[in-house]
Amino acid sequence: MPADNIKRAIQRGTGELPGVSYEEITFEGYGPGGVAILIEVSTDNRNRTVSEIRHAFGKNGGNMGEAGSVAWMFHKKGDIIIAKSAAKEDDLMNLVLETGAEDLKDDGDNWEILTDPSAYETVLEAVKKAGIKPEVAEVSMVPQTYTKLEGHQAGTMIRLLEALEDHDDVEHVYSNFDIDQKQLEEVAG
Repeated sequence: MPADNIKRAIQRGTGELPGVSYEEITFEGYGPGGVAILIEVSTDNRNRTVSEIRHAFGKNGGNMGEAGSVAWMFHKKGDIIIAKSAAKEDDLMNLVLETGAEDLKDDGDNWEILTDPSAYETVLEAVKKAGIKPEVAEVSMVPQTYTKLEGHQAGTMIRLLEALEDHDDVEHVYSNFDIDQKQLEEVAG
C-alpha cells in the first residue's frame, strides 16, 4: 500500500482531513437454536461492516435478519445488578418501591433491578446512597423472553457472540440466550 494512502487514512481518522463520518446502525439476526441477536455498531463504512457482520453470522451458525425481525423482542431498560452478598431482598424491595423502579428479580447469585430509562439515574443514585455497590449498572436492551441453549448449540452461540463483540465497529451486542453456569464454564474453559 502506498505511503500516501496510509498517511491520508491516518489524517482522516484523527480528523485532520474531512471526509470521515460515522453512522450508527443496528443489525438484527438469529443465532443457533433461534436465539435473537441485536447488534449496535458505529461505522465509517456501512458496506464493509454489513459484509463483515454477515460473515461472522454465517461462519458461526447464525443468520442476519431483516430490520425489525428481532428488535421487537427487546425493551430498553435500566439494568442494575447487585451481588446478593451486598444487599438484602427487603432493603432492595423498599428501594425499588420508593424510587419507582419497575422490578426486582432474583438472578441466582445476584439481584437485578429493572427501571424505565427515564428513572435509571434516580434509582442508581438511591442504590449508591444506600451504600450498595452495583456489579453492573447500565441502560441496555433487555429481552422479553430467553432461549435455553445446551451442548453444541451453546458452544456455537458463545463463539458467535465473541466474533461479533471482537469486531472493531461493534458497540453493543444483546441476545436472549440462556445457558447453564456449569456449561458456560465448560465452553469457556
